[in-house]
Amino acid sequence: MKAPNVKADDNSLIESIKSIIMTSRQNIVRAVNTEMISAYWNVGRLIVENEQKNMERAQYGEQTLKNLSKRLTKELGSGFSTTNLKMMRRFFIVYEKSQTVSDQLSWSHYCELLSISDTNKRSFYEKECIASKWSVRELKRQLDSSLYERLLLSRGKENKEEVRKLAEKGQEIAKPEDILKDPYVFEFAGLPENKPVMEADIENALTNHIEKFLLELGKGFMFVGRQQRITFDNEHYYADMVFYNKILRAYVIIELKTRKLLPAAVGQLNMYLNYYKAEVNDPEDNAPIGIILCTDKPSAKIEYVLGGIENKIFASKYVLYLPDKKAMEEEVQNFIEDWKDQNSIGS
Repeated sequence: MKAPNVKADDNSLIESIKSIIMTSRQNIVRAVNTEMISAYWNVGRLIVENEQKNMERAQYGEQTLKNLSKRLTKELGSGFSTTNLKMMRRFFIVYEKSQTVSDQLSWSHYCELLSISDTNKRSFYEKECIASKWSVRELKRQLDSSLYERLLLSRGKENKEEVRKLAEKGQEIAKPEDILKDPYVFEFAGLPENKPVMEADIENALTNHIEKFLLELGKGFMFVGRQQRITFDNEHYYADMVFYNKILRAYVIIELKTRKLLPAAVGQLNMYLNYYKAEVNDPEDNAPIGIILCTDKPSAKIEYVLGGIENKIFASKYVLYLPDKKAMEEEVQNFIEDWKDQNSIGS
């Protein structure tokens, strides 16, 4: 028996129905999440209000929550452990105005965010979660890799007012410098920390984990390819990794070095950028950007190595392991305190 012919109109009808059903399912999930977030916020509100009205009982808050947990679990089922009730209480305290709660984030997102005590830092991660549509797993990874601290440190001591900007708006990308981090963290690549690795090994590992590498690079990055050939006078050169940033509308060429920054690397990357500007760029593209990722960048030398070059070339360190979060937080805090002292003296 011959299969019936599928007409173009039939395909169009099927696609339309699929679109309606998929949109409906997404709306149902969003509505359920919104109701859950609202319910947990209100549970937190009731707990706080009960404690405030009963100051004597508030002294025994731990036992009160345990008793409440047992009753609610018995009558409503799981999800009301003492730990969860404490989280709901903190949820209300931190987001006392319910209008500040976003239905674009799940309860699991908020549980991670509520673990952040610093208000500016929490606000940054919240905005990035919404803007970049991070999963809970991606949020955890960015927290573990100290993204907030790395963005602040990459902007230099003189720009500690970035704390306020990051908190209010998240990471904004308006110029090439805005895409930089210091250091970049490649713990997802699975490379050994204490053994020598070749540049090709790092490149292979990053390519094999390209989605995670794109997450680490940040907003707007699209992978173009690796070992992109560049030819001058029948002599071939190869750019390690090439990306395109759709926000900056520019190619980004990344060179990987398993040693400290050397002047020769800058000269070679500058040649690649000139080639892309002349031969690859479309009329609507902005000037290409170069990033050298190296194991170290001597601060005393870097201004002389990178100075006077017309093209936008930057150098950042990379590490193969998650940074010491406490050490980075302390470093950021010291920079902020220095900046506040300098401003108070100036005023």
